[in-house]
Amino acid sequence: MKKIKGIFSKPIFVKLFIANITSHLGSVIGVTAFMFYLLDRFSNQPMYATLTELMHSLPTLFVFFLVGVFADRLDRQKIAYHCDTICAFLSIVLLGVLYIGWMPLIMAVLFLQSAIQKFFFPAEQGILQGILSKDDYSTAAGLNQMVMSLFMLFGNGIAILIYWLSGIYGAIIFDALTFIISAIFIRKCSVPEEVRLPNGYHSLKDLNIKFVMKDFIVGIQYIINSKLLMALISGFLVFGIVNGGFTVMPIFILKYKLAPESYEEYSILLGVAFGAGVLIGSFIATTLLQKFKFHQMIIIGLLFSGSLIILSSFASQTWIFLGVIFISALGLPFVNIAIGGWMPSIVEPKMMGRVQGWISPLMMVSQSITLGFLAWSFPSILSIEMLYWIVGGCLIIVGIFYSVILPKYIKGNQQIKGGTVTQNI
Repeated sequence: MKKIKGIFSKPIFVKLFIANITSHLGSVIGVTAFMFYLLDRFSNQPMYATLTELMHSLPTLFVFFLVGVFADRLDRQKIAYHCDTICAFLSIVLLGVLYIGWMPLIMAVLFLQSAIQKFFFPAEQGILQGILSKDDYSTAAGLNQMVMSLFMLFGNGIAILIYWLSGIYGAIIFDALTFIISAIFIRKCSVPEEVRLPNGYHSLKDLNIKFVMKDFIVGIQYIINSKLLMALISGFLVFGIVNGGFTVMPIFILKYKLAPESYEEYSILLGVAFGAGVLIGSFIATTLLQKFKFHQMIIIGLLFSGSLIILSSFASQTWIFLGVIFISALGLPFVNIAIGGWMPSIVEPKMMGRVQGWISPLMMVSQSITLGFLAWSFPSILSIEMLYWIVGGCLIIVGIFYSVILPKYIKGNQQIKGGTVTQNI
C-alpha cells in the first residue's frame, strides 16, 4: 500500500494514469459496441465481426517500423497527445461513414484509427519508464493490471449498455469523448525534456526513410544481442495467436453453442467472470512478487491459464463455462504483471520505444493471421471447441519454452530476487 501511495504522489504519473484509462476505455467500448452492432446486423455472417477485429490488429503490420523509432526520436508527450486527438477526429468521421453504410469505407476508417493508436503505447511507456524508479516498475505494472481487470469486469457491460441505450452512434460519440479527455490530461503533464526526448531533439523532417530504417535495425540488433530479451520477446509471437482467438471466441461459444438466444446478456456475465478472475489474480500476483522471481510468475501463469482454457471448451452448460473461465483468468495477471515489471528493468530508456515497437508487430502479425484464419475456417472447418484447444495449447507451449530457456539466460546475465532486477553487465 505504501508503494501505491508513493507512486500516486507523482503528479505526472497520476495524469498519465488517467489518460491511459480514458483512452483505453474509449477503445474497448467502441470496438465492443461495433462488434455487437455487426452481429445484430449480419447475424448469419460472423465473418464481419472477425474482420472488425482484424482492422484493429492489421494496421500494426504497416506502421511497426515507425512506431518505435518515433517514440525514441520525437517528443513522446506530443506523440501520445496527437494520437488521442486524431483518434477523436476519426471517431467523428466514423459517424458520417456509418450513416452512409458502405462497409469498405467503414473498415478503412477503423483501420486508420487503429494505425494511429499503435503509436500511443510505446510513447506512454517510455514516459512512465523515465518518471518512475526501478522499484516502482512492478508496482505500476500491478496497478495497471488491476485497472485493466476492471475494464474486463465492466467494459463489455458498459459497452452493451451504451449500445442498447444510444445505439452504435452513441457508443462512437462516447468513444470520441474519452479520447479528448485523455488528450487533455496528457497535455497537462509537465514531463522533463530528458524523458520526452531521451535521444535529443529531432524533427519529423529528420526521420527520412534511411534514418528510420537505420534506427529500426539498431532496435533489432539491441534485442538480438540480449539473449534474455530475445527469448522473452519471442513468446509474444504466440501471445498474438491467443489475443486473436480471445477477441472473438468467447462471443462465438455463447452465440453458437451455449446461449444462442441470450448471448448478449451472458456476454456481460462472461466479462464479469473473466474480469473478476483477473482482478483477484492481480492482488494475488502482486502479493507473490516478493516471494517468486519474475520468470517463475510468468511460467506458472501460462501453464495454469492454458490448461483451464482447454478445460473450458468441454463445458456443456453456460454456468460451468463461466466458472472455468473465472478460474483460468486468475493466472493471467501473473504473466502480465511480471512482464510489465521486468521489461523496463532490462531495457535502456533510450531504446524502450524501439523495443516496444517490436512487441506489437510480433503479436499483431500472429493475431492478424489468426483472425484471418478464423474468418476463413470458422465454422466450416474448425469447431468452437477447437478454438479453445488452440489458444490454451499455445499458452502451455510458451510456458514450457520459457521454463527451459529463461532460467539459463537469467543465470548468466542477471540476478533477480523478489520484484527487483540487478544488472550484472
